[in-house]
Amino acid sequence: MASGVVLSTTDDASGLLSAAAVRDRCGIVLAAAEYGETRHFRLVMPQLEEAVRRVVEITRRRYPDLDVPYHSRWQHFSAGGVDRAVEVAPGADPGEAARARIDLAVISVLIDAGAGVRWRFHEVKTGQILSRSEGLAVASLRAMQAGLFSTDPAEPWRADAAALSQITPDALARALQHAADNELAGIEGRAALLRRVGEVCAACPAAFGTAARPGNLYDCWAARREALTAPKILRTLLQALGPIWPGRINLAGVPLGDCGRHPAVPGDGLVPFHKLSQWLTYSLVEPLEAAGLPVAEIDRLTGLAEYRNGGLFIDCGVLEPCDPGIFQRALDALSEPVVEWRALTVALLDRLASGVRERLGKTAEEFPLARVLEGGSWAAGREIAHERRPDGAPPLTIISDGTLF
Repeated sequence: MASGVVLSTTDDASGLLSAAAVRDRCGIVLAAAEYGETRHFRLVMPQLEEAVRRVVEITRRRYPDLDVPYHSRWQHFSAGGVDRAVEVAPGADPGEAARARIDLAVISVLIDAGAGVRWRFHEVKTGQILSRSEGLAVASLRAMQAGLFSTDPAEPWRADAAALSQITPDALARALQHAADNELAGIEGRAALLRRVGEVCAACPAAFGTAARPGNLYDCWAARREALTAPKILRTLLQALGPIWPGRINLAGVPLGDCGRHPAVPGDGLVPFHKLSQWLTYSLVEPLEAAGLPVAEIDRLTGLAEYRNGGLFIDCGVLEPCDPGIFQRALDALSEPVVEWRALTVALLDRLASGVRERLGKTAEEFPLARVLEGGSWAAGREIAHERRPDGAPPLTIISDGTLF
């Protein structure tokens, strides 16, 4: 029987707010699958070599010199070969530039929860038509440039609590070009999430300052004497922004955010993923380091439990559904089959990374997980999805409220 260390007491609730808990508990689900004890997916481990082959091939194609950046939102801001990051807060000093970039990263990542297959964003400045994550990235940048998230018309490159807490679905829909013939899934949920971000920032001046903006986290981290690490950034984000997540599991009054339940995990059965929060942590490394705050221990974060990485494993045959009918059903994002799929995805990404490094002749230090993801597993998942399905949709249909996937 698969087993593992399980935190179950009231005082241990905060222990789930970490990448270590994600890795540990997803590993329990993988062990159960290796014993044949999972209900929804079977492991076909020989097929992992096909996933490795695909990731290595696309990595070499995208980055021939293997100089792969970390997986982060900032790569999406360069969609279509345009370096839009240089447009953020022009002329600002390093500290204010960091705050503006953190503001942008927080907003952009939090609305990046799956765009649906039909939505497109037409960028007026370049004439480019972008979709999915790249489209949402560029749309969020242009919305910030237009001042949607700022109460000060003279300072559009900021996201302050007063503006965020007043975001309406209509205003966000206009900025993201959501319409009846260009539907963006979960627009109501995305707007509500941003409003809650504003409320949390206003309620916590110790973290977000009197100006109450996500970017003021830079000042908190800059004032610390100890080294800044990715796990510390993630914990800060999970603790400070925990209340923004709607209708999720609370344990002893602690909001657990992106967390589901799976019977393979003994005790409380909880399996944390923290997909958007880890995606945000990866995306804060670049602006923090540009401002002179190096970030250590990035490889202690996990892979991201989302549909491109997860789709890679299904489409390559590493994960085989016990019931093929699962492909014809729309699944709730917190349902057991989806939790199982996501948990197996996270655990398998660590194994995939080892195989990719071996093929590339790289060490874990030279080619950490963040580079495998960017090189990478995410792009390979998207590519194989387009090979398998004309619209490039993921293999499973997930009911999204715009705040998870």
